[in-house]
Amino acid sequence: MTARPNFVMFITDQHRADFLGCSGHPVLRTPNIDGIARTGTRFDEFHVASPVCMPNRASIMTGRMPSLHGVRCNGIPLDLSSVTFVDLLRDAGYRTALIGKSHLQNFTDVPPPLERPAARDGFDQPPDALRDPLRRDLAELRYSQETPGYWAGADARVATPFYGFDHVELVTGHGDDVGGDYRRWLAARDADAHRLLGPANALAHDYSCPQAVRTAIPEDLYSTAFVSDRASAWLDSRDEQPFFLMVSFPDPHHPFNPPGRYWDMYRPEQFPVPEAFLRNDWVPPPHVASAIVQREDGTANLSAMGTIAVSAREAQEAQALTAGMIACIDDAIGAVLAHVQGSDTVVMFTSDHGDHLGDHRLLFKGAEQYRTLTRVPFIWSDTAGRTGPERTDAIAQSIDIPATILERAGLEPGDGMQGQSLLPVITGTHTEHRDSVLIQYDHQRTAAFLDCPPRVHSLLDRRWRISLTLDADWGEIYDLERDPGELDNLWNDPEHATVRAQLLERLARAEIAAVDRAPMPTALA
Repeated sequence: MTARPNFVMFITDQHRADFLGCSGHPVLRTPNIDGIARTGTRFDEFHVASPVCMPNRASIMTGRMPSLHGVRCNGIPLDLSSVTFVDLLRDAGYRTALIGKSHLQNFTDVPPPLERPAARDGFDQPPDALRDPLRRDLAELRYSQETPGYWAGADARVATPFYGFDHVELVTGHGDDVGGDYRRWLAARDADAHRLLGPANALAHDYSCPQAVRTAIPEDLYSTAFVSDRASAWLDSRDEQPFFLMVSFPDPHHPFNPPGRYWDMYRPEQFPVPEAFLRNDWVPPPHVASAIVQREDGTANLSAMGTIAVSAREAQEAQALTAGMIACIDDAIGAVLAHVQGSDTVVMFTSDHGDHLGDHRLLFKGAEQYRTLTRVPFIWSDTAGRTGPERTDAIAQSIDIPATILERAGLEPGDGMQGQSLLPVITGTHTEHRDSVLIQYDHQRTAAFLDCPPRVHSLLDRRWRISLTLDADWGEIYDLERDPGELDNLWNDPEHATVRAQLLERLARAEIAAVDRAPMPTALA
């Protein structure tokens, strides 16, 4: 193997594992991503550290669980003092670049719904500089580099190095009305294109699915085209110095707005009605039942980011539009790969989390830790060609990506990195990797089913998934062998009382194992 290979890492947003041609999807075609898989290893049991954007992206960058790097939920910027695997590559002489979505910092200037408790009568609050357990100020401008306010100036740029990246060209936000460097690129190509952005300027359509928006922006001016164009240009500008390039697409995250021909590339009728709509005996757990009730009584927030309930038809429409967005990305990846010169580049493909897309009668993502949210694609195509399996069912996780890249580059990880290198599986030396994964979820908003912000931790192995929600008097246990759709909750089943006790013990042990081992001791005592 090449001692210092180059790396190109493609990452999508809200893209579940089964929505790829190479994953066996019966309708969607992704020939360029499939091409990466044909020359590499595809992981069938690859899971997130957290099923939402910011926490899992921070885990990918640091190789650490959300409870350690501090980005427990969306709305907390990753501390700029964090050591990322990109920092280590850069220190070792790599050129580093990020094109597209970062979301390591907040996308909005909206105040957080989760507020600190008010001071008690007769007590003084500590000053802002002493309220955080570490001496940092996440309100500083340098932690707002992905917000609209930061990009209001015509000369706005990301201050580099940015979490280890020397070159950064950002897309901020979701849908077609996005910001960052994309807006400058768009204006240079069509000074009037901004008049086409956003739902207010969208084209008419006959879809009923929430957040289905037929963008008026043409394919060649859409954010996916920007990411492809700028990544290709950066690759063409490289010299002999080894590089790491992250190519990060904001899609297929909602709103569902595939541009141009991708809008009706697939039709809802091509996609199956999810199983939960066909099971009259299915009893939704409380968090799912709550979402269904909110949709039925008209109180669901259909324009927000979190989970909502949908009809069978809406589920099919969401799947069709998502497939169109993924097809658009696949074409863009093909264009970027045409600029990858030579045979010394490792190519990866993954995503930050999934989407229900109608399974369990739900859409988007949230506190529900079904595999539709937690299982994402991961493909590794090495410069030496495939020496191990074409596909593997070894259990792996997002935090393993940094350790794998660093080992391939011949670099030791930093202290406290919790991920484990996947190279033994990729090369065929080992067939197993982890026996289970720990998944952590935290949220700012109060949940209707809980009367407080939900905090959910799960343990998932080859057969079982157990999820425990803080302050809830119920939990979830699913037998993934007998019930792969996770429809029969065994938490209160007397016949599974022993299994429940065993899984709770394993979850407790996983939490202990996830406790930080950094910093290292500086003396015996």
